[in-house]
Amino acid sequence: MNTKIKALRAAFPLTIPVFTGYIILGTAYGILLNSKGYSYLWAALTSIFIYAGSMQFVSVSLLAAGFHPLYACFMTLMVNARHLFYGISMLSKFQGIGKKKPYLILGLTDETFSILCSTQPPDGVDKGWFLFFITLLNQIYWVSGSILGSILGSFLHFNTKGIDFVLTALFVVIFINQWKSAPNHMPVLIGLSASVICRILFGSANFIIPSMIVILLSVTIFQNKIESRNK
Repeated sequence: MNTKIKALRAAFPLTIPVFTGYIILGTAYGILLNSKGYSYLWAALTSIFIYAGSMQFVSVSLLAAGFHPLYACFMTLMVNARHLFYGISMLSKFQGIGKKKPYLILGLTDETFSILCSTQPPDGVDKGWFLFFITLLNQIYWVSGSILGSILGSFLHFNTKGIDFVLTALFVVIFINQWKSAPNHMPVLIGLSASVICRILFGSANFIIPSMIVILLSVTIFQNKIESRNK
C-alpha cells in the first residue's frame, strides 16, 4: 500500500471528533465574518493563512474596527501565547520530520496538539505523513466550515451576538474528556490554579502570558512527581 494512503487511513479516524467540532465552529466563524460584510473568500483565506480559531474570532472585530498592525500583532501574541509552550513540548515529536515541519508548526491548533501529543503512529505507518495528515485534515475541516458558514450567512440574517461562545464550549468539552481519560490530574490542577491566581492578580486582559509562565515553571519543577504518578 502507498505510504501516504496508509498514513491517511491511519490518521482519519483520529480526526473525526475534531471534524464535528470544526465544522460547527468554522460555520459560526463564517457566519460572524459574513455579518461584518466579508465574503467567503475572506473566510477561506483567513482560515488557510491565519488558522487560529480563537484569534480568527477576535480578528473579525479587528477588521470591522479598522486594521492596526501593531495592535493586531500584540493581540495575537496575547490570545495565542499558549502556542509558544505547545511548540516547546512538540520539539521532540517533530524531530526528523523534514520538509513537513513548517506546515506542522503552522497547523498546530489546540485540538491538533491534543491528538498529536497523545498518539503514536501504528506499526508500519510513516510518522511524518501520519502527523501531516492529522494536521491537514483538521485544517480542511476548519476551512470547509468557514466557507460553509460564510455562504449560509449571506442567505440567513439573524442576531450573531454570542455566537463566538462556541469556541469556549469546545474547549470545555475537550477539557472534560481529557480529565476523564487522564490517570494523573496534577498537570490540570496546576493549570487551573495558575490561571485563576494570575487572573486575579493581572486581570482578564493580561493574565494569559503570566499564567503560561507559571504553568511551565510549575510543571518543570514538579516533573518527576508528575511522571511518577503517570506510571
